[in-house]
Amino acid sequence: MRKWHIPSSKPEEIAVLLFPRFSNHCLANAVEPLRATNELGRRDLYRWRFVTVDGAPVSSSSGLPVLPDCRLSDHPGGDVLFVLPSYDVQRHATQPVLRALKAAARRFGAVAGMDTGSWLMAAAGLLDGHRATIHPNELTGFSEAFDMVEAEDSRFVMDRRMLTCGGAMTAFDLVLELIARAHGEAMRLEVASFFMFARSDPPKGPLVRSTGSKLVDGCVALMSAHLEEPLSVPQLAAGMGAHPKTLARAFHAHLGAGPQTVYRRLRLTAARRYAEQSGYSIAEIALRCGYQTPAAMTRAFGQEFGKPPSAFRQGG
Repeated sequence: MRKWHIPSSKPEEIAVLLFPRFSNHCLANAVEPLRATNELGRRDLYRWRFVTVDGAPVSSSSGLPVLPDCRLSDHPGGDVLFVLPSYDVQRHATQPVLRALKAAARRFGAVAGMDTGSWLMAAAGLLDGHRATIHPNELTGFSEAFDMVEAEDSRFVMDRRMLTCGGAMTAFDLVLELIARAHGEAMRLEVASFFMFARSDPPKGPLVRSTGSKLVDGCVALMSAHLEEPLSVPQLAAGMGAHPKTLARAFHAHLGAGPQTVYRRLRLTAARRYAEQSGYSIAEIALRCGYQTPAAMTRAFGQEFGKPPSAFRQGG
């Protein structure tokens, strides 16, 4: 069962293991959602450090240099180790690298192979008896090279402690899933919305990541398109050609909350975006987000975010 909100007590510690010619795109899709989560949560929910096997600087495939914080062996460990080689992955699969990766895996709660990172994980024996995926260009060779691994053509695979994804865009999907498991579906939806609609206007269509249910995805899109004049749950269900009880069951199964709770969060998230990024008055924000009075919106806003809209004004 999915959970709508999960309170957190301490930041999660992430290490990002980079190799020469790593993908900027993949790195951004792995780390930027974590940064957005911190920004939306208004505190450090994630901390990350860049590491390399030998502690030496590395450059991406496009020439962007990165100075790591430390060697992999010097990192004390944490919640997740991101393994991000991208290009020339088979050349990186040397015995010193594989030994270092295998040793490091014992210090982390999970290991995530980004892009072609699953090749190094498999070569180190970390994926024996596991399901896994890899970049589509490497999938055939991967399945032939590692017969102890159940290779899948999937966007991402989470099998116990071993996590893998199939490329730069799917790294974003995998990290969103990690965010949902740590902080709930409300945060996942907000982070996804942040990247598709990083401006004051609220989203008018479906969010980036599918919930796995066409009914839920379609209804969330319908909600997003009707923030100013909210629809009732029966109206939403009718718009999706479903019974209200069917819609409610689907929302609870895929998001861990009912349609009313999700709709309320979408409206108040839009209100927060307006408060942060626009010059609209509180009264105007209330109207744009479907509240009849500023007082009603401010009361709901405080219940949702713990502070009034004025606290989210720039400089507030």
